[in-house]
Amino acid sequence: MGTFACMPIEQAEPLLADSSTQVVDIRDANAFANGHIPGAIQLSNTNLPHFVAAADFSKPLVVVCYHGISSQNAGQYLAEQGFEQVFSLDGGMTAWAAQHPDKVESGL
Repeated sequence: MGTFACMPIEQAEPLLADSSTQVVDIRDANAFANGHIPGAIQLSNTNLPHFVAAADFSKPLVVVCYHGISSQNAGQYLAEQGFEQVFSLDGGMTAWAAQHPDKVESGL
């Protein structure tokens, strides 16, 4: 079982700037299409098995939701699946977009 922790945006910035970091956004598809962290994939119950099967468990994984609450449960679950380093982004996409409006990508 991997480790799970909550991470403030300031600490997450270098991790999110590293292209080897995996970023999953668990918000609904419409919210994701309206804006997400560049490089993030929208993760749902539908594509979760495929994501887990194809993912690199040794690379850091950042989980994003609306406000940083739901991502904690999802992050804990993913750590239990064997991801070595899992982080929930404190404040979620709402806080990220407020602090980094220039680092928000739209579309699917």
